[in-house]
Amino acid sequence: MKRSRKFIGVCVILVIIIVSLIWWNTPSSIIDIAPSDVSKINFFDGNTGNSITITNPKDIEHIIQNLNMARLKKEKLSIGYMGYSYKTTIYKINGSVYKELIVNSSDTIRRDPFFYRDNSESIDYKFIQKLFDKNME
Repeated sequence: MKRSRKFIGVCVILVIIIVSLIWWNTPSSIIDIAPSDVSKINFFDGNTGNSITITNPKDIEHIIQNLNMARLKKEKLSIGYMGYSYKTTIYKINGSVYKELIVNSSDTIRRDPFFYRDNSESIDYKFIQKLFDKNME
């Protein structure tokens, strides 16, 4: 009887470990929203302290479609890390915040409590940089 309890206990622990590993390694989308549902996107540059708000529908569409398509895998916990590139706040049409995340590079997004990595570097980081350049002139 004791052996069967130990066996069941070991099996439960193994199942938990396997499910956790699958959850950790499965790519996921960071957002899933229609560009038409977004009224504006605010970016705060953690390197310079500058902030811009994007309201141009074409720019919003490009950013949202790009983030919708990114397939990200959890890389590590982000707890305790300071600093960032672009703190991003996406607003719904009704003015409420849809999502907050941090775009650190063309392959890394931080959405606490994790860093997410896109191995194909499909995040259009340069587009965001160009928006800052254009709006800071």
